[in-house]
Amino acid sequence: MSTPDAAAPALRHPRALVPVLVSLGMLVAVVSSLGAPLIPTIAAEDHVSVSTAQWALTVTMLVGAVATPVMGRLGDGPHRKRVILGGLGFVLVGSVLAALPAGFACLLVGRALQGVGMGLVPLAIATARDALPDTRARSAVATLSLTTAAGIGLGYPITGMFAEYLGMYAGFWFAAATAAAALTATLIVVPRAPHRPSVPMDVPGALLLTGGMAALLLTLAEGERWGWTSAGLLGLAAAAVVLLAGWVAHSLRSTHPLVRVRLVKDRGVLVANLTTMVGGVGTYLLIALVTRYVQTPTSAGYGFSASIVVTGLLLVPFSAASLLTGRLVRMLGSAATPGRMLPLGCLLSLGSLVCFLLARSSLWGIGTMMALAGLGVGVTFAVTPGLIVAGVPARETGSAMSFNQVVKYIGYSTGSALSAVILQAATAPGASLPGNDGYRTAGLVGCAAFAITGIIAVALTRGGARPRPSVVAVVQTAPAVAADPAPSAQGRP
Repeated sequence: MSTPDAAAPALRHPRALVPVLVSLGMLVAVVSSLGAPLIPTIAAEDHVSVSTAQWALTVTMLVGAVATPVMGRLGDGPHRKRVILGGLGFVLVGSVLAALPAGFACLLVGRALQGVGMGLVPLAIATARDALPDTRARSAVATLSLTTAAGIGLGYPITGMFAEYLGMYAGFWFAAATAAAALTATLIVVPRAPHRPSVPMDVPGALLLTGGMAALLLTLAEGERWGWTSAGLLGLAAAAVVLLAGWVAHSLRSTHPLVRVRLVKDRGVLVANLTTMVGGVGTYLLIALVTRYVQTPTSAGYGFSASIVVTGLLLVPFSAASLLTGRLVRMLGSAATPGRMLPLGCLLSLGSLVCFLLARSSLWGIGTMMALAGLGVGVTFAVTPGLIVAGVPARETGSAMSFNQVVKYIGYSTGSALSAVILQAATAPGASLPGNDGYRTAGLVGCAAFAITGIIAVALTRGGARPRPSVVAVVQTAPAVAADPAPSAQGRP
């Protein structure tokens, strides 16, 4: 065990810390859950197309992808608690703006501000690693890694009931109340971070990442309307590549980059980030497809005319299965190696897409399919955080987990945008709903995403890499596998 670089922060309410940190993850889930199920309602309420309303989901992920590394870098210094409180403040203001019946533009601004909250989970993980003893930290990190995924299935029916019985905007008022409660609890319970030197904010890196992500998502979202071979779209795609490549190059040269991209050279960190990103495309593609499919009027020749509440309840099996599987994986201990778990998770997720292609004619079939998807996510998310935490020094935990969240949101945003693009392409001129074949095409794209993820996982975990433990053992093994290039500043494991 290495010598800590600073004393562990004092806990005024030690038993309350983990529940409060989990509440931050649940808040992120609530913010996410206000997107997909409400898209058809937003389109009807604000008189915009469904593809335009999809931006109510995509913009949150876009802002989250940019805000997360910024908050992670700030949170690696002595001001982590202030960063958490600031993020909660943005979520609160954004929720209030989205709750005002002031039109789609105001809703979009509110959803963008809510996206800042997507950066809270890495800070919660870093707080647990710093503030808790090893045994409790292992369990807390594993729980936090599953909270956002599990919370989706819980947040959807709750916000759906508000929207169904109290109107669309009631769900956003619920998010505002949740954010206010989380802010109060954080102020009372969460300790200060260990004293570590502050680092300058990488403003050029943040601008490059923002521009690159915005150009990438705009390319995906507007491809069908502009034309995939149009000069404007090709120019936008080229700009996305140039800006993101410039961000990577800048990060490699910078003394204090927004995200230490060099940490990705660790094989465990690399496989975690690649599987997170590509798997995220398939996961959010599936969720977006299911929520739109079941709400489609039966007059279209498919769909179930389901209410928002029923749509949300169909995602509960996803949450229950992911939580159950995550616990089972942790019980396996050192036997739950990435070489075994990651391919298994990808196979289960792939199976869920196959079920969507073959057995979406009943609500029972869709519920079973979502449970299968939850099994896959639970297996994957129980392993990937441990790979990252084991591969980086403690003082870089916030930044490294934030980068993992960035690639996750890139995957989520891409999956969300892809679902809208594919279904829009399957919509006949003058029609308001896509043909059933559009869902089949989108399902095949999701299958390809999980197949690619599985191949990546097998190649990188078995291509000469030694087996690594899952998150259940990460706190004990982190010092052994992650040598800090600056030993005098080695963080607490």
